[in-house]
Amino acid sequence: MAPPLSIDLRRRVVAAIAGGMSCRAAAAHFRMGVSSAIRWVAQARETGEVTPKPQAGDRRSQAIEAKAERILALIAAKPDSTLEELKAALAADGQTFSVCALSRFFQRRKITLKKDRIRHRARAAGRPEEARRVGREPDWLRS
Repeated sequence: MAPPLSIDLRRRVVAAIAGGMSCRAAAAHFRMGVSSAIRWVAQARETGEVTPKPQAGDRRSQAIEAKAERILALIAAKPDSTLEELKAALAADGQTFSVCALSRFFQRRKITLKKDRIRHRARAAGRPEEARRVGREPDWLRS
């Protein structure tokens, strides 16, 4: 997003329109967008100021941050929960959050939900010894 235009320019545009110039003529004179001139005049009439509104920042995480204790309690109770399981548990409480929102929640706290490495071995359990030697030369070639 582009940075906001200067307050000086905003004041000059609003003053020109208040002096009798149309919004379109003022926008053309100051080489700017017509919709910006219209918004600035409306803002000046409502609030008496032409300062820009705040930009950027996270405005939506407040809802999930309000439920931080519940989410952290769910993780403490079952540390190997997936984000989908957490989403379902929160939905049962009446709170709906996306998987992405939950992911960002844990990223802000530097919490990683890693599965236990023992359960994710390179080889499948219960396979015969011959199948485990994939890529090795057979026994009869070694002698």
